[in-house]
Amino acid sequence: MEYSAEHIEVLSDLEAVRKRPGMYIGGIGIRGLHHLLWEVVDNSIDEALAGFCSKIKVILHDDGSASVEDNGRGIPTEMHSLGKSALEIVMTKLHAGGKFSKKAYRVSGGLHGVGVSVVNALSEWMEVYVKRDGKIYFQRFERGISKTSLEIVGESGETGTIVRFKPDEEIFETTEFRYDIVAHRLKELAYLTKGVTIELIDERKNKREVFHSERGIMDYIKSLNRGKQKFHDPIYFHERVDDNEIEVAVQFTNSDHEVVLAYANNIHNDEGGTHVVGFRAGLTRALNEYGRKFIKKYTPLSGLDIREGLTAIISVKLPEPQFEGQTKTKLSNSEIRKAVESVVYRRVLEWLEENPDSANRIIEKCQTTRKAREAAKKARELVKRKSEVATLPGKLADCSSRDSSERELFIVEGESAGGSAKQARDRRFQAILPIRGKIINVEKAGLMKVLRNEEVKAIISAVGAGMGKEFDVNRIRYGKVIIMTDADVDGAHIRTLLLTFFYRYMKPLIEYGHLYIAQPPLYRVRKGKKTYYVYSDAELEDLLSRIGNAEVQRYKGLGEMNPEQLWETTMNPQNRILMKVTVEDASMAEELITILMGEDVEDRRNFIMEHSAEVKNLDV
Repeated sequence: MEYSAEHIEVLSDLEAVRKRPGMYIGGIGIRGLHHLLWEVVDNSIDEALAGFCSKIKVILHDDGSASVEDNGRGIPTEMHSLGKSALEIVMTKLHAGGKFSKKAYRVSGGLHGVGVSVVNALSEWMEVYVKRDGKIYFQRFERGISKTSLEIVGESGETGTIVRFKPDEEIFETTEFRYDIVAHRLKELAYLTKGVTIELIDERKNKREVFHSERGIMDYIKSLNRGKQKFHDPIYFHERVDDNEIEVAVQFTNSDHEVVLAYANNIHNDEGGTHVVGFRAGLTRALNEYGRKFIKKYTPLSGLDIREGLTAIISVKLPEPQFEGQTKTKLSNSEIRKAVESVVYRRVLEWLEENPDSANRIIEKCQTTRKAREAAKKARELVKRKSEVATLPGKLADCSSRDSSERELFIVEGESAGGSAKQARDRRFQAILPIRGKIINVEKAGLMKVLRNEEVKAIISAVGAGMGKEFDVNRIRYGKVIIMTDADVDGAHIRTLLLTFFYRYMKPLIEYGHLYIAQPPLYRVRKGKKTYYVYSDAELEDLLSRIGNAEVQRYKGLGEMNPEQLWETTMNPQNRILMKVTVEDASMAEELITILMGEDVEDRRNFIMEHSAEVKNLDV
């Protein structure tokens, strides 16, 4: 094939964004869609961090667009040396903004200067209003291109910016913003930017919430630990080291799990980074220093020993953050690691020495964890050895393919459904693991109880990648692990228990996109010789309005379908509907699982009462 100079294409900045959007926003699914909104919101938050913005309003509009309004300084509108207004340059040029020299912003989340111009490029249209210098300015863009010149449309004594945009359906798999994701992120930002008021309005659902926190991450850690038994009041400190700010809140609880949330300039780094490495090292050093000083026959703790029950929020603000990737999921500044480690070590050790009763409880818990971890390691090795020398007779019906990427594991509740699934499957690439009844609630049970549960052991052996901190996603035996339960209350409960287990002990399975939920039909509709399968009440209503009276059968369980029907509706890759399980926001998932599956009955009752109006399907 010929390859010469004429084959070399040169794309303009925004053409490149539209050609490869994933390079800039991480994907074109639900996560990438919301990343557009975060880029605009982060610009307003940067104004708040600079001390010029106290109110932010986010509106999810009826027409599918979203708008962000702040009372900051307003984007500059005067002419730029490039021959266009500064506003137009910011909106249409990559690597254009006021966050490089640090003259306008000491710290910012929108570091790369590609944020709002990328949003513009990936939007069907964008409209910008700026209140500045006593005037109101307006400009409209379509798919990144200016459609009007900057014009004055009114007067105002206020300052600020309004950006309204409609995500482009030509780019995104979905363009519908999810209220829960937006609300959680704005609530998080209110904690991280104490004193700022953030209002969220959803015109589609006529909903409104206001987020504001005066104590910042102290309020945040209290929210995260709802429903947990706390060993002490939060340890909190906020220091400046050179040009960096370090703010940390730490609390130990009776939970079996660790929650560490890390932020750099208010950007959530869900893959952690150097600030997390520094935090862990400083905390371990402090606990061991205290133990050696004040506890007889002290056995040093490792980093693993202090993680169980630890809740921590680490928020750093630095003038030149370095991230791995445009979506900023991991901080890589080497200097912040040493700064965080030093501050955490010194301040935590001071707190431990000033609070000996709490310090001794924490050390005792960590030592208990160390012993349990060593015992659990032996138990896991035993489970592993058993799984390596034997299959699961009477349980796992494995498939013949040796290609893990195409292999599928269906976890099915009950003998009847399991038998039907075994007959329905394609034996080449689909495996069936029947489980009996409801598995153990891992949120309430300790690790040793979890490891003794037969159904859990069967799942661990079948998936083949270990569990907990030793889970290795590269060793999984199946590219898809699919939860397939009945479409009733018991099925929903079993599904929730399984999801809780996977979230707690095989989280990378979710993070790497290997966990799915099968969607069996709710109804079979017969009209004459035609048969229809329907997956929701709304779909049933729509079908009956089109075909008239028909025979309707409500499926209460998978066992009610014969193997041919189960294959055609739920297992056949050509026809089935699978829902991929994702963790869009770890702290939101953490809080919900703790409330709904944990020990605190009052918290669970309050949550259900608060959200009862949002229930879509109630089976009584």
